[in-house]
Amino acid sequence: MTEPLPVRSRRPALSAWRAPAPGARQTAPATRRSLTLLMLLAVAFTLATLSVLPGAARAQTGSPLRMVVPFGPGTTTDIVSRQVGDAMAAALSATLVVENKAGAGGTIGSDLVAKSPGDGRTLLMGTVGTHAINPTLYRKLPYDAQKDFVPIGLVGFTPTLLVVAAGSPIKTLADLKAQAAAGSGVSFASAGNGTSGHLAGELLAARLGGKMVHVPYNQGGQALTDVMGGQAQFMFYHPAAVLPHIKSGKLRALAASGARRSAAAPDVPTLMEQGVADFDLVAWFMVYAPASTPAADVTRLRDALQRALARPDVAAKLAELGVEPKAVPAAELAAFGAQEIKRWAEAVQRSGAQVN
Repeated sequence: MTEPLPVRSRRPALSAWRAPAPGARQTAPATRRSLTLLMLLAVAFTLATLSVLPGAARAQTGSPLRMVVPFGPGTTTDIVSRQVGDAMAAALSATLVVENKAGAGGTIGSDLVAKSPGDGRTLLMGTVGTHAINPTLYRKLPYDAQKDFVPIGLVGFTPTLLVVAAGSPIKTLADLKAQAAAGSGVSFASAGNGTSGHLAGELLAARLGGKMVHVPYNQGGQALTDVMGGQAQFMFYHPAAVLPHIKSGKLRALAASGARRSAAAPDVPTLMEQGVADFDLVAWFMVYAPASTPAADVTRLRDALQRALARPDVAAKLAELGVEPKAVPAAELAAFGAQEIKRWAEAVQRSGAQVN
């Protein structure tokens, strides 16, 4: 019987392999295996590094800082947002993208951020209107001013100025009271329902008596134009927006809304100085992030805001706008917001203002 021929293995015997001599050139397969191993190690290291970076740090890489402004371009809120946002972006080595989402007293832009993911780069420039007045003024507010946001920091506050057209027959606060008492069709404009200008006008009407009609606008600039044109008799608005028109002779300031005079307009007396009791309404600006923003991102954003506000150029610009600094520690920001809601709730109820 013929014995079968032995089958030769295609795999070389282990004893046949010899390590290359020192200095000898490796074969191509060995080189490819080494390169593949190095690439895998590099990828693993990169993934491990990214996994421990805070979200805000990751967001800087190719991700701009997004600042949502709940009012139109050219408003004081818009100008403050751009000044502060640019400085924050610089502190984070990022770029700034501003989105103006105006309308409904700031509720449209605020609701947008409330429902945005907490990605460490989405912010809202909130105001006294969006986060202190609206919770009481609106019967159906689409967001919760406290639960849907985390406060990053207070930028500052500003009294508003009561202004009329330069050619208006209303020369003094007494003239305004007399015209309202006569039922001569006094109307006041505002940047929208729920803004500080709206509430200040309603409260003034309650204090002075007589008939005053509120005319809300989608943007403060449009409202101011109509006041200068005589379509509305007066409005309360930020010093930054009205002072250039006062200096050019198009507007006249009758009073300031705070308990003390505005640093930007020290010659304008307050309403309380002119006999209107218990009238202390000031606007403020606060940077917020969505409530779902991670704690590490919140800390980083707060640090960026403080660095921004400490810059002399930013402080000088805010002063020009009539925004006066007010330091509130991070641990007290939530309590500040709750106190403001309570304080303005009383003002809303006294004025009788309500928006469906």
